[in-house]
Amino acid sequence: MVMKLHEGEIGKTYIVYRVMAKEAITRRLEALGVTELTPVTLMNKKGSGTVIIKVRGTRLALGRKISEGIEIREAASHE
Repeated sequence: MVMKLHEGEIGKTYIVYRVMAKEAITRRLEALGVTELTPVTLMNKKGSGTVIIKVRGTRLALGRKISEGIEIREAASHE
């Protein structure tokens, strides 16, 4: 099941399915390690839509517009 990043549950690990954002933002996310098939753990969510994720050992805070442009799917237990 594919969903937006901000729709995930805190504490769960997901796989980035697709990044749909402006080219400059997509490139920046790639530089930070947020690419397709990358596992990300949702650490926290704010009411405004801001999310804090852990990716490749680093915590990142992403605003609502960016988190809406990142599609995720649940990670299988063997991934």
